[in-house]
Amino acid sequence: MSEAEEEIELNSREQEQVEEHSAVPTGVVYEAIRRAGLHELERSASGLWWSGVAAGIALSVSVLAEGVLHARLPDTSWSPLVAAFGYSIGFLIVVQARMQLFTENTITPILPVFLNPSLTMIGCLLRLWAVVLVANLVGCAVAAGAMSSSGFMPDDLAAGVMEIARGYAELTPGQQFLRGIPAGFLIAALVWIMPRQDGSGEILVIVVLTWTIAVAEMSHVIAGSTKLFLLAFEGELPIAEALLNGTLPALAGNVIGGTVIFSALAYAQVRERV
Repeated sequence: MSEAEEEIELNSREQEQVEEHSAVPTGVVYEAIRRAGLHELERSASGLWWSGVAAGIALSVSVLAEGVLHARLPDTSWSPLVAAFGYSIGFLIVVQARMQLFTENTITPILPVFLNPSLTMIGCLLRLWAVVLVANLVGCAVAAGAMSSSGFMPDDLAAGVMEIARGYAELTPGQQFLRGIPAGFLIAALVWIMPRQDGSGEILVIVVLTWTIAVAEMSHVIAGSTKLFLLAFEGELPIAEALLNGTLPALAGNVIGGTVIFSALAYAQVRERV
C-alpha cells in the first residue's frame, strides 16, 4: 500500500465520527429524493389535496410576515433586507411540517420519472402536479380572503402587506416568467440540500435560500398568488388578470428553473450510475 493509501487505525467510535463528518455522496442524495418522490406519486388525491391546501395557507404567512416587517421598520435603505426575512417564515412552516408545495414537486417526483419515463409515471406526475397546484392556490385564496377581511389586522400592518402585494403586481408577465426561473432553481436546490442537513442546518438553509428569493424580488408562483389574490379581493385587480399575467408566467418560470434546469442537472450527475 502506498503512503497516500495508508489509513489511520481507528476504533469504532472514531469510525462513526468519520462517517458523520464525511460528505454525503451525490448518489445517496439522489436516491433519498427519488424514494420520497415515489412516495408522493403513490399518495391518494385526497391526501395530496388537504396537504396542498394547508401549504397554501401556511405559505401565505410569508406574505403576512414580510408585510408586517415592512410596515414596522423605518424607511431606510436596509429595511427591505430585514423585511425579507419575514418571507422565510411560511417556507419554514411548510418544509418542516412536510406539507405539499408545488415548487418542491418540480424536483422530488421528477427524479423517479427521469429513471422510468413511462406513460404511467408521467400520468402520475401530472396528477400530482395538478392536485397540488390547485390545492396550493385554493389555500392562498383562503388566506388572502382572511387577510383582506376588515379587522383581521391593524390598519397600518394591512397597509404594509398591501404595499408588498402592489409591488409584486407591477411586474409584467415577462418579468414574472424570467424572475420565476431562478426562484424555481433555488427551491429545487433547497430540496436537494435538505437530505444533507439536520436540526439547525435545515432551518439555516431554508432561511438563507428563501430570503434570497425575497430580497432579489424573484417570482414564486404560490407566495406570489397570495399577493395577487389580496389585490383581487380588494377590488384592485381582476382575478383573470391576476392568473393570466401573474400566476401562469411565474408557474412557467418556476417549472423551468426547478425541473428543466436543476432536476436535469441533478440527474446528469448520477446518470451513469443509475
